[in-house]
Amino acid sequence: MDQIKSYIASHKDRFLNELIELLKIPSISADPAYSKDVLKTAEMVEQSLKDAGCDITEICETKGYPVVYGEKTVDSKLPTILVYGHYDVQPPDPMDLWTSPPFEPVVKTTELHPDGAIFARGACDDKGQMYMHVKAIEFMTKNDLLPCNVKIMIEGEEEVGSDSLADFLEDHKEKLANDIILISDTGMIANDVPSITTGLRGLSYVEVEVTGPNRDLHSGIYGGAVPNPINVLNKMIASLHDEDNRITVDRFYDKVEEVSAEERAEMAKAPFDLEDYKNALDIDDVYGEKGYSTSERYSIRPTLDVNGIWGGYTGEGAKTVIASKAYAKISMRLVPHQDPDEITELFIKHFEAIAPKGVKVKVTPHHGGLPYVTNMDSLGYKAAAKAYEKTFEKTPIPERTGGSIPIVALFEQVLNSKTILMGFGLDSDAIHSPNEHFGVWNYLKGIETIPYFYKYFTEMNS
Repeated sequence: MDQIKSYIASHKDRFLNELIELLKIPSISADPAYSKDVLKTAEMVEQSLKDAGCDITEICETKGYPVVYGEKTVDSKLPTILVYGHYDVQPPDPMDLWTSPPFEPVVKTTELHPDGAIFARGACDDKGQMYMHVKAIEFMTKNDLLPCNVKIMIEGEEEVGSDSLADFLEDHKEKLANDIILISDTGMIANDVPSITTGLRGLSYVEVEVTGPNRDLHSGIYGGAVPNPINVLNKMIASLHDEDNRITVDRFYDKVEEVSAEERAEMAKAPFDLEDYKNALDIDDVYGEKGYSTSERYSIRPTLDVNGIWGGYTGEGAKTVIASKAYAKISMRLVPHQDPDEITELFIKHFEAIAPKGVKVKVTPHHGGLPYVTNMDSLGYKAAAKAYEKTFEKTPIPERTGGSIPIVALFEQVLNSKTILMGFGLDSDAIHSPNEHFGVWNYLKGIETIPYFYKYFTEMNS
Protein backbone atom coordinates (compact mmCIF):
# COMPACT_ATOMS: atom_id res chain seq x y z
CA MET A 1 0.00 0.00 0.00
CA ASP A 2 2.96 2.31 0.47
CA GLN A 3 2.91 3.38 -3.20
CA ILE A 4 -0.47 5.03 -2.66
CA LYS A 5 1.11 8.48 -2.22
CA SER A 6 2.96 8.33 -5.52
CA TYR A 7 -0.18 7.02 -7.27
CA ILE A 8 -2.20 9.94 -5.93
CA ALA A 9 0.49 12.42 -6.96
CA SER A 10 0.53 11.01 -10.50
CA HIS A 11 -3.28 11.05 -10.87
CA LYS A 12 -4.24 14.05 -8.71
CA ASP A 13 -5.47 16.24 -11.58
CA ARG A 14 -7.55 13.40 -13.04
CA PHE A 15 -9.04 12.58 -9.64
CA LEU A 16 -10.11 16.21 -9.22
CA ASN A 17 -11.44 16.59 -12.75
CA GLU A 18 -13.52 13.42 -12.51
CA LEU A 19 -15.10 14.60 -9.27
CA ILE A 20 -15.78 18.04 -10.74
CA GLU A 21 -17.61 16.47 -13.68
CA LEU A 22 -19.74 14.46 -11.25
CA LEU A 23 -20.53 17.60 -9.25
CA LYS A 24 -21.75 19.46 -12.31
CA ILE A 25 -24.86 17.26 -12.50
CA PRO A 26 -27.71 18.55 -10.26
CA SER A 27 -28.81 15.19 -8.85
CA ILE A 28 -31.44 16.70 -6.53
CA SER A 29 -33.58 13.77 -5.43
CA ALA A 30 -36.11 15.97 -3.60
CA ASP A 31 -37.23 17.76 -6.78
CA PRO A 32 -38.85 15.69 -9.59
CA ALA A 33 -37.75 18.34 -12.08
CA TYR A 34 -34.22 16.93 -11.76
CA SER A 35 -35.10 13.25 -12.20
CA LYS A 36 -33.18 12.97 -15.49
CA ASP A 37 -30.11 14.46 -13.82
CA VAL A 38 -30.36 11.97 -10.94
CA LEU A 39 -30.47 9.09 -13.42
CA LYS A 40 -27.60 10.57 -15.43
CA THR A 41 -25.53 10.68 -12.25
CA ALA A 42 -26.28 7.01 -11.58
CA GLU A 43 -24.97 6.14 -15.03
CA MET A 44 -21.80 8.14 -14.45
CA VAL A 45 -21.22 6.42 -11.10
CA GLU A 46 -21.65 2.98 -12.67
CA GLN A 47 -19.09 3.86 -15.36
CA SER A 48 -16.66 5.01 -12.68
CA LEU A 49 -16.97 1.62 -10.94
CA LYS A 50 -16.21 -0.15 -14.22
CA ASP A 51 -13.19 2.09 -14.75
CA ALA A 52 -12.05 1.39 -11.18
CA GLY A 53 -11.82 -2.33 -11.94
CA CYS A 54 -15.03 -3.82 -10.60
CA ASP A 55 -15.80 -7.19 -12.22
CA ILE A 56 -19.54 -6.64 -11.94
CA THR A 57 -21.43 -3.35 -12.18
CA GLU A 58 -25.12 -2.71 -12.58
CA ILE A 59 -27.82 -0.11 -12.11
CA CYS A 60 -30.46 -1.78 -9.95
CA GLU A 61 -34.00 -0.49 -10.31
CA THR A 62 -36.05 0.31 -7.20
CA LYS A 63 -39.47 1.86 -6.66
CA GLY A 64 -37.62 5.18 -6.59
CA TYR A 65 -34.19 6.12 -7.87
CA PRO A 66 -31.82 3.24 -8.69
CA VAL A 67 -29.00 1.78 -6.64
CA VAL A 68 -25.64 1.57 -8.39
CA TYR A 69 -23.84 -1.66 -7.50
CA GLY A 70 -20.36 -3.00 -8.15
CA GLU A 71 -18.13 -5.77 -6.85
CA LYS A 72 -14.65 -7.19 -7.15
CA THR A 73 -14.01 -10.69 -5.84
CA VAL A 74 -10.47 -11.72 -4.95
CA ASP A 75 -11.13 -14.97 -3.06
CA SER A 76 -14.37 -16.17 -1.50
CA LYS A 77 -12.42 -17.23 1.58
CA LEU A 78 -11.33 -13.64 2.25
CA PRO A 79 -13.40 -10.99 4.08
CA THR A 80 -15.82 -8.82 2.13
CA ILE A 81 -16.12 -5.08 2.68
CA LEU A 82 -19.35 -3.40 1.57
CA VAL A 83 -18.96 0.30 0.78
CA TYR A 84 -22.06 2.50 0.97
CA GLY A 85 -22.57 6.04 -0.30
CA HIS A 86 -25.12 8.19 -2.10
CA TYR A 87 -25.07 10.13 -5.35
CA ASP A 88 -28.06 12.40 -4.70
CA VAL A 89 -27.67 15.86 -3.21
CA GLN A 90 -29.65 18.42 -1.24
CA PRO A 91 -31.42 21.30 -3.01
CA PRO A 92 -29.06 24.30 -3.26
CA ASP A 93 -31.47 26.94 -1.88
CA PRO A 94 -31.15 29.76 -0.96
CA MET A 95 -29.40 30.46 -4.25
CA ASP A 96 -28.55 34.10 -3.52
CA LEU A 97 -26.17 33.10 -0.71
CA TRP A 98 -23.85 31.09 -2.94
CA THR A 99 -20.63 32.89 -3.89
CA SER A 100 -20.39 30.72 -7.01
CA PRO A 101 -23.10 28.67 -8.79
CA PRO A 102 -23.78 25.42 -6.87
CA PHE A 103 -23.43 23.20 -9.93
CA GLU A 104 -20.46 24.97 -11.47
CA PRO A 105 -17.68 23.57 -9.26
CA VAL A 106 -14.74 25.83 -8.54
CA VAL A 107 -11.59 25.33 -6.44
CA LYS A 108 -10.85 28.15 -4.00
CA THR A 109 -8.36 28.50 -1.17
CA THR A 110 -9.66 29.16 2.34
CA GLU A 111 -8.13 29.61 5.77
CA LEU A 112 -8.88 25.98 6.65
CA HIS A 113 -8.08 24.71 3.15
CA PRO A 114 -4.86 26.39 1.98
CA ASP A 115 -4.48 23.67 -0.68
CA GLY A 116 -7.90 24.58 -2.02
CA ALA A 117 -11.45 23.34 -1.59
CA ILE A 118 -14.02 22.33 -4.20
CA PHE A 119 -17.12 24.52 -3.86
CA ALA A 120 -20.28 22.84 -5.18
CA ARG A 121 -23.46 21.21 -3.92
CA GLY A 122 -22.58 17.63 -3.01
CA ALA A 123 -18.83 18.29 -2.81
CA CYS A 124 -18.63 16.85 0.71
CA ASP A 125 -22.10 15.31 1.12
CA ASP A 126 -21.63 12.85 -0.39
CA LYS A 127 -20.20 12.84 -3.91
CA GLY A 128 -16.68 13.81 -2.85
CA GLN A 129 -16.52 11.34 0.02
CA MET A 130 -18.20 8.59 -1.99
CA TYR A 131 -15.77 9.10 -4.86
CA MET A 132 -12.78 8.70 -2.51
CA HIS A 133 -13.77 5.05 -2.24
CA VAL A 134 -14.02 4.62 -6.00
CA LYS A 135 -10.52 6.00 -6.44
CA ALA A 136 -9.16 3.93 -3.53
CA ILE A 137 -10.58 0.80 -5.18
CA GLU A 138 -9.05 1.89 -8.48
CA PHE A 139 -5.62 2.17 -6.85
CA MET A 140 -5.86 -1.29 -5.29
CA THR A 141 -7.16 -3.06 -8.41
CA LYS A 142 -4.79 -1.35 -10.86
CA ASN A 143 -1.80 -2.21 -8.68
CA ASP A 144 -2.97 -5.72 -7.73
CA LEU A 145 -3.13 -4.71 -4.07
CA LEU A 146 -6.77 -5.40 -3.21
CA PRO A 147 -6.39 -7.66 -0.13
CA CYS A 148 -10.00 -8.80 0.15
CA ASN A 149 -13.34 -8.73 -1.64
CA VAL A 150 -15.21 -5.48 -2.10
CA LYS A 151 -18.81 -4.62 -2.88
CA ILE A 152 -19.99 -1.05 -3.38
CA MET A 153 -23.56 0.21 -3.22
CA ILE A 154 -24.34 3.84 -4.07
CA GLU A 155 -27.98 4.97 -3.73
CA GLY A 156 -29.90 7.96 -5.02
CA GLU A 157 -32.43 8.70 -2.27
CA GLU A 158 -30.42 9.30 0.90
CA GLU A 159 -31.29 12.99 1.03
CA VAL A 160 -35.02 12.17 0.94
CA GLY A 161 -35.00 9.36 3.49
CA SER A 162 -33.79 6.29 1.53
CA ASP A 163 -37.39 5.16 1.05
CA SER A 164 -36.50 2.41 -1.44
CA LEU A 165 -33.50 1.01 0.37
CA ALA A 166 -35.19 -1.21 2.96
CA ASP A 167 -36.89 -3.24 0.22
CA PHE A 168 -33.67 -3.33 -1.78
CA LEU A 169 -31.75 -4.76 1.19
CA GLU A 170 -34.44 -7.37 1.87
CA ASP A 171 -34.50 -8.41 -1.79
CA HIS A 172 -30.70 -8.62 -2.16
CA LYS A 173 -29.44 -10.01 1.16
CA GLU A 174 -27.22 -12.60 -0.52
CA LYS A 175 -25.81 -10.14 -3.03
CA LEU A 176 -24.97 -7.68 -0.25
CA ALA A 177 -23.57 -10.22 2.25
CA ASN A 178 -20.45 -8.80 3.90
CA ASP A 179 -18.17 -8.81 6.92
CA ILE A 180 -18.15 -5.04 7.52
CA ILE A 181 -19.74 -1.94 6.02
CA LEU A 182 -17.63 1.13 5.33
CA ILE A 183 -19.17 4.59 4.96
CA SER A 184 -17.73 8.07 4.47
CA ASP A 185 -20.69 10.40 5.02
CA THR A 186 -19.45 11.98 8.23
CA GLY A 187 -16.56 14.25 9.19
CA MET A 188 -13.57 14.56 11.45
CA ILE A 189 -12.64 17.09 14.10
CA ALA A 190 -9.87 18.85 12.15
CA ASN A 191 -7.25 18.10 9.53
CA ASP A 192 -4.67 17.69 12.29
CA VAL A 193 -7.11 15.93 14.65
CA PRO A 194 -8.42 12.78 12.94
CA SER A 195 -11.51 11.21 14.43
CA ILE A 196 -13.84 8.27 13.85
CA THR A 197 -17.57 8.69 14.27
CA THR A 198 -18.79 6.18 16.84
CA GLY A 199 -22.35 7.41 17.30
CA LEU A 200 -25.14 8.86 15.19
CA ARG A 201 -28.42 10.33 16.29
CA GLY A 202 -31.69 9.02 14.93
CA LEU A 203 -34.41 11.11 13.33
CA SER A 204 -38.14 11.74 13.35
CA TYR A 205 -39.30 14.25 10.73
CA VAL A 206 -42.86 15.58 10.53
CA GLU A 207 -44.87 18.32 8.88
CA VAL A 208 -47.60 20.09 10.81
CA GLU A 209 -50.62 21.97 9.45
CA VAL A 210 -52.89 24.27 11.45
CA THR A 211 -56.21 25.29 9.89
CA GLY A 212 -58.46 28.07 11.17
CA PRO A 213 -61.22 29.70 9.10
CA ASN A 214 -62.35 28.06 5.87
CA ARG A 215 -60.71 30.79 3.74
CA ASP A 216 -58.25 33.66 3.98
CA LEU A 217 -59.86 36.62 5.74
CA HIS A 218 -59.48 40.41 5.74
CA SER A 219 -57.38 41.17 8.83
CA GLY A 220 -59.26 44.43 9.48
CA ILE A 221 -62.73 42.95 9.38
CA TYR A 222 -61.92 39.68 11.17
CA GLY A 223 -58.72 40.44 13.08
CA GLY A 224 -59.07 39.84 16.81
CA ALA A 225 -62.29 37.91 16.40
CA VAL A 226 -61.14 34.59 14.87
CA PRO A 227 -58.13 32.34 15.52
CA ASN A 228 -55.16 33.23 13.34
CA PRO A 229 -53.46 29.91 12.40
CA ILE A 230 -50.04 31.56 12.07
CA ASN A 231 -50.26 33.08 15.56
CA VAL A 232 -51.56 29.81 16.97
CA LEU A 233 -48.83 27.74 15.30
CA ASN A 234 -46.13 30.02 16.68
CA LYS A 235 -47.49 29.69 20.21
CA MET A 236 -47.71 25.91 19.87
CA ILE A 237 -44.14 25.68 18.61
CA ALA A 238 -42.88 27.98 21.38
CA SER A 239 -44.45 25.68 23.96
CA LEU A 240 -42.46 22.66 22.74
CA HIS A 241 -39.48 23.74 24.89
CA ASP A 242 -39.49 24.80 28.55
CA GLU A 243 -37.38 27.46 30.26
CA ASP A 244 -34.43 25.01 30.46
CA ASN A 245 -34.75 24.25 26.74
CA ARG A 246 -35.96 20.75 27.43
CA ILE A 247 -38.53 19.30 25.06
CA THR A 248 -42.02 19.27 26.55
CA VAL A 249 -43.52 16.43 24.49
CA ASP A 250 -44.94 13.98 27.02
CA ARG A 251 -42.66 10.94 27.64
CA PHE A 252 -40.13 12.20 25.10
CA TYR A 253 -37.20 11.45 27.44
CA ASP A 254 -38.46 8.12 28.78
CA LYS A 255 -35.87 6.02 26.90
CA VAL A 256 -33.07 8.54 26.47
CA GLU A 257 -29.68 7.03 27.24
CA GLU A 258 -28.01 8.87 30.08
CA VAL A 259 -24.31 8.84 29.28
CA SER A 260 -22.12 8.20 32.33
CA ALA A 261 -19.97 10.90 33.89
CA GLU A 262 -16.89 8.88 32.96
CA GLU A 263 -17.83 8.71 29.27
CA ARG A 264 -18.75 12.39 29.24
CA ALA A 265 -15.31 13.14 30.65
CA GLU A 266 -13.67 11.11 27.88
CA MET A 267 -15.72 12.93 25.25
CA ALA A 268 -14.68 16.27 26.73
CA LYS A 269 -11.06 15.49 25.87
CA ALA A 270 -11.81 16.13 22.20
CA PRO A 271 -10.54 19.60 21.26
CA PHE A 272 -13.33 22.17 21.22
CA ASP A 273 -12.98 25.93 21.45
CA LEU A 274 -16.27 27.59 22.28
CA GLU A 275 -15.15 31.04 21.14
CA ASP A 276 -13.96 29.68 17.79
CA TYR A 277 -17.28 27.86 17.45
CA LYS A 278 -19.26 31.06 18.04
CA ASN A 279 -17.02 33.12 15.79
CA ALA A 280 -17.31 30.62 12.94
CA LEU A 281 -21.11 30.91 13.12
CA ASP A 282 -21.12 34.67 13.82
CA ILE A 283 -23.22 34.28 16.96
CA ASP A 284 -22.81 35.97 20.35
CA ASP A 285 -23.79 33.00 22.47
CA VAL A 286 -24.76 29.34 22.28
CA TYR A 287 -28.14 27.88 23.15
CA GLY A 288 -29.48 24.56 24.31
CA GLU A 289 -30.52 22.19 27.06
CA LYS A 290 -29.46 23.26 30.53
CA GLY A 291 -26.80 21.12 32.18
CA TYR A 292 -24.94 20.04 29.05
CA SER A 293 -21.99 21.41 27.11
CA THR A 294 -22.31 22.55 23.52
CA SER A 295 -20.62 19.43 22.16
CA GLU A 296 -22.88 17.23 24.28
CA ARG A 297 -25.98 19.06 23.08
CA TYR A 298 -25.25 18.21 19.46
CA SER A 299 -24.15 14.64 20.05
CA ILE A 300 -25.58 12.75 23.04
CA ARG A 301 -28.81 14.71 23.66
CA PRO A 302 -32.04 14.64 21.63
CA THR A 303 -33.36 17.80 19.99
CA LEU A 304 -36.47 19.27 18.40
CA ASP A 305 -36.08 21.96 15.74
CA VAL A 306 -38.33 23.80 13.30
CA ASN A 307 -36.78 23.45 9.85
CA GLY A 308 -39.27 25.62 8.00
CA ILE A 309 -42.41 27.64 8.72
CA TRP A 310 -44.82 29.37 6.38
CA GLY A 311 -48.32 30.68 5.84
CA GLY A 312 -50.22 33.73 4.68
CA TYR A 313 -48.86 36.34 2.31
CA THR A 314 -45.07 36.49 1.81
CA GLY A 315 -44.83 38.31 -1.51
CA GLU A 316 -43.75 41.86 -2.25
CA GLY A 317 -45.62 44.69 -0.59
CA ALA A 318 -48.52 44.27 1.82
CA LYS A 319 -51.62 42.14 1.88
CA THR A 320 -53.64 42.40 5.07
CA VAL A 321 -54.84 38.85 5.42
CA ILE A 322 -55.51 36.25 8.10
CA ALA A 323 -54.44 33.01 6.45
CA SER A 324 -56.64 29.95 6.57
CA LYS A 325 -53.64 27.69 7.14
CA ALA A 326 -50.14 27.72 8.59
CA TYR A 327 -47.44 25.07 8.24
CA ALA A 328 -44.12 23.99 9.72
CA LYS A 329 -41.61 21.21 9.20
CA ILE A 330 -40.10 19.81 12.39
CA SER A 331 -37.21 17.42 12.92
CA MET A 332 -36.35 15.57 16.11
CA ARG A 333 -32.85 14.14 16.48
CA LEU A 334 -32.86 11.04 18.66
CA VAL A 335 -30.30 9.24 20.82
CA PRO A 336 -29.79 5.52 21.56
CA HIS A 337 -32.93 3.63 22.67
CA GLN A 338 -35.34 6.24 21.25
CA ASP A 339 -37.48 4.71 18.52
CA PRO A 340 -38.44 7.12 15.70
CA ASP A 341 -41.90 5.62 15.19
CA GLU A 342 -42.65 5.83 18.89
CA ILE A 343 -41.37 9.41 19.12
CA THR A 344 -43.45 10.40 16.09
CA GLU A 345 -46.59 9.03 17.75
CA LEU A 346 -45.76 10.83 20.99
CA PHE A 347 -45.30 14.08 19.09
CA ILE A 348 -48.60 13.71 17.20
CA LYS A 349 -50.51 13.00 20.40
CA HIS A 350 -48.89 15.94 22.19
CA PHE A 351 -49.29 18.41 19.32
CA GLU A 352 -52.95 17.57 18.89
CA ALA A 353 -53.51 17.92 22.63
CA ILE A 354 -52.06 21.43 22.88
CA ALA A 355 -54.07 22.81 19.95
CA PRO A 356 -56.59 25.42 21.16
CA LYS A 357 -60.25 25.34 20.23
CA GLY A 358 -61.02 27.00 16.93
CA VAL A 359 -58.26 25.35 14.88
CA LYS A 360 -57.72 21.91 13.39
CA VAL A 361 -54.32 20.23 13.48
CA LYS A 362 -52.86 17.72 11.05
CA VAL A 363 -49.44 16.06 11.52
CA THR A 364 -47.91 14.22 8.57
CA PRO A 365 -44.91 11.97 9.33
CA HIS A 366 -42.20 12.01 6.69
CA HIS A 367 -39.08 9.93 7.29
CA GLY A 368 -37.08 8.77 10.26
CA GLY A 369 -34.20 6.60 11.36
CA LEU A 370 -32.77 4.81 14.36
CA PRO A 371 -29.70 6.02 16.30
CA TYR A 372 -26.48 4.01 16.11
CA VAL A 373 -23.40 3.40 18.27
CA THR A 374 -20.19 1.62 17.18
CA ASN A 375 -18.32 -0.73 19.52
CA MET A 376 -14.75 0.58 19.86
CA ASP A 377 -13.50 -2.92 20.70
CA SER A 378 -14.54 -4.28 17.30
CA LEU A 379 -12.04 -5.32 14.63
CA GLY A 380 -13.59 -2.81 12.27
CA TYR A 381 -12.95 0.10 14.60
CA LYS A 382 -9.43 -1.10 15.38
CA ALA A 383 -8.62 -1.43 11.66
CA ALA A 384 -9.94 2.06 10.97
CA ALA A 385 -7.96 3.52 13.87
CA LYS A 386 -4.79 1.86 12.62
CA ALA A 387 -5.41 3.21 9.10
CA TYR A 388 -5.67 6.76 10.43
CA GLU A 389 -2.55 6.25 12.54
CA LYS A 390 -0.69 5.19 9.41
CA THR A 391 -1.59 8.20 7.26
CA PHE A 392 -2.12 10.93 9.87
CA GLU A 393 0.56 9.69 12.29
CA LYS A 394 -1.93 10.29 15.10
CA THR A 395 -4.41 8.13 16.96
CA PRO A 396 -7.95 9.15 15.95
CA ILE A 397 -10.39 10.36 18.59
CA PRO A 398 -13.74 8.54 18.88
CA GLU A 399 -16.56 11.04 18.41
CA ARG A 400 -20.34 10.91 18.56
CA THR A 401 -21.94 13.33 16.14
CA GLY A 402 -25.34 14.94 15.81
CA GLY A 403 -26.24 13.88 12.28
CA SER A 404 -28.36 10.95 11.20
CA ILE A 405 -27.68 8.23 8.65
CA PRO A 406 -30.78 6.00 9.00
CA ILE A 407 -29.32 3.35 6.72
CA VAL A 408 -26.68 2.44 9.34
CA ALA A 409 -29.19 0.99 11.79
CA LEU A 410 -31.09 -0.58 8.90
CA PHE A 411 -27.92 -2.35 7.74
CA GLU A 412 -27.59 -4.00 11.13
CA GLN A 413 -31.26 -5.01 11.20
CA VAL A 414 -31.41 -6.50 7.70
CA LEU A 415 -27.85 -7.55 6.84
CA ASN A 416 -26.66 -8.20 10.41
CA SER A 417 -23.62 -6.06 9.63
CA LYS A 418 -21.70 -3.53 11.68
CA THR A 419 -20.69 -0.21 10.14
CA ILE A 420 -17.50 1.82 10.36
CA LEU A 421 -17.81 5.56 9.68
CA MET A 422 -14.61 7.03 8.23
CA GLY A 423 -15.42 10.63 7.35
CA PHE A 424 -12.92 13.16 6.03
CA GLY A 425 -15.00 16.35 5.86
CA LEU A 426 -14.99 19.20 8.37
CA ASP A 427 -17.87 20.82 10.26
CA SER A 428 -17.08 24.03 8.37
CA ASP A 429 -17.70 22.44 4.97
CA ALA A 430 -21.27 23.82 4.92
CA ILE A 431 -23.07 20.62 3.95
CA HIS A 432 -26.81 21.26 3.34
CA SER A 433 -25.97 24.99 3.20
CA PRO A 434 -24.93 27.49 0.55
CA ASN A 435 -21.24 27.32 -0.38
CA GLU A 436 -20.80 23.65 0.48
CA HIS A 437 -17.21 22.62 -0.13
CA PHE A 438 -14.70 19.80 0.38
CA GLY A 439 -10.98 20.29 0.86
CA VAL A 440 -8.71 18.99 -1.88
CA TRP A 441 -6.35 17.80 0.87
CA ASN A 442 -9.21 15.97 2.60
CA TYR A 443 -10.33 14.33 -0.64
CA LEU A 444 -6.86 13.03 -1.39
CA LYS A 445 -6.20 12.07 2.24
CA GLY A 446 -9.30 9.91 2.17
CA ILE A 447 -8.07 8.12 -0.95
CA GLU A 448 -4.75 7.56 0.81
CA THR A 449 -6.23 6.25 4.07
CA ILE A 450 -9.02 3.95 2.85
CA PRO A 451 -6.75 1.26 1.32
CA TYR A 452 -5.04 0.81 4.69
CA PHE A 453 -8.41 -0.03 6.24
CA TYR A 454 -8.73 -2.87 3.71
CA LYS A 455 -5.22 -4.04 4.55
CA TYR A 456 -5.59 -4.01 8.33
CA PHE A 457 -9.13 -5.37 8.42
CA THR A 458 -8.07 -8.31 6.25
CA GLU A 459 -5.02 -8.97 8.41
CA MET A 460 -7.04 -8.82 11.62
CA ASN A 461 -9.52 -11.35 10.22
CA SER A 462 -6.89 -13.82 9.04
